[in-house]
Amino acid sequence: MRKALFLLLAIELAAPAAAQRRLPVIIPLGRSAPAAPQLTGIDALRADFLARSGTDTVYFGSDSAVLGAPAQATLQAQALWLRQHPEVAVRVEGHADPSDTRDHALAVGARRAEEVRNYLVLLGVPAAQLGAMSWGKERPGPPRAVTVLVR
Repeated sequence: MRKALFLLLAIELAAPAAAQRRLPVIIPLGRSAPAAPQLTGIDALRADFLARSGTDTVYFGSDSAVLGAPAQATLQAQALWLRQHPEVAVRVEGHADPSDTRDHALAVGARRAEEVRNYLVLLGVPAAQLGAMSWGKERPGPPRAVTVLVR
């Protein structure tokens, strides 16, 4: 019994030292490292959308739903991608300032989402492809609208 306790104690004392040592990763000849998983379906479309448009988010001034020049440039890149992929349904989500009241946050978020949706339609994206909604205070953060690929 003493030998078993001594052995457990020795293992416990050696474990931190072993955890600090880094063992090299050895890849057998003729084999490559495991490949990253391939994105398929909507995940692949989302990755391509972000890569080609730069971002899925446009920002607004405090208590404003006016699209500035940076937001318009982002939406032009998004519209280009969306026109090339008419099979993708999109939801524009409007967010408000966390300091707003609940009702005001819902209204401002809705105005932001509609402003982005309308601008994308103006740029040639079919209106049937786009939806809009407000998160209000449910998802706080900076005043913004996010373009979300749904399916």
